[in-house]
Amino acid sequence: MTPLTIVAGDATSPQAKGPKVIAHICNDRGGWGKGFVLAVSKRWAEPERDYRAWYRDRAHSDFGLGAVRVVPVGAGLWVANMIGQHGTKTGSNGPPIRYEAVERCLAVLAAEAQRLRASVHMPRIGCGLAGGTWDRIEPIILRTLCAQDIPVTVYDR
Repeated sequence: MTPLTIVAGDATSPQAKGPKVIAHICNDRGGWGKGFVLAVSKRWAEPERDYRAWYRDRAHSDFGLGAVRVVPVGAGLWVANMIGQHGTKTGSNGPPIRYEAVERCLAVLAAEAQRLRASVHMPRIGCGLAGGTWDRIEPIILRTLCAQDIPVTVYDR
């Protein structure tokens, strides 16, 4: 098992050699405009464009909780849009994070990272606007990615 690495820095500027995937959580309501996605959009237009088109075509695509789209943004660099939150606000069902969906997303991402021979880079996914807690997210990362010997770096700003 590859250990999880946590560093200070910017997840949109991954510090590693070789192919890299930047992973983040999106909602299932088509909203893109707060949190980490702002940093993603500031650097690349493709992930937002792809997410919005994917959402618009949701009746004919796999868009929904647990789905992942890996979008190329440069040579050896991709952004993984992962649908891991239901809506955008805390309500009677608790915060928007859906841990089961995050686990499905990361399992899909693990297969894709292996295919690309890429390391995975991310902020503390699901712990910002999605309302999740790191003590629930970290074990999911360890099970799905690190246990598959995929190098994972988490960036704290």
